[in-house]
Amino acid sequence: MPAWAERADGLDIAIRVTPRGGRDALVAGTADHFAARLAAAPVAGAANAALVALVAKHFGVARRDVTLLAGETARLKRLRIAGTPAALAKIAAALYEAAP
Repeated sequence: MPAWAERADGLDIAIRVTPRGGRDALVAGTADHFAARLAAAPVAGAANAALVALVAKHFGVARRDVTLLAGETARLKRLRIAGTPAALAKIAAALYEAAP
């Protein structure tokens, strides 16, 4: 799967997560996934909750619009963001355009 794929009701994204990364950040990763650093530890779902909040903030949607599809206990996760697919894809593409 590429880093993101448009769906009829939103966008699916793949993210590689680094918990206990010092600060929360969502950046361009490889062609296959975004990269996220989270301050939260991977304990009792804290890192997943922090990831959902980070993605929601970055894409300008409510946390309830971000759903974890796969990878609950893995570093590589798939999420679905509900919203207008073209607008969300534009935000996703901007992360890669801004990458050094």
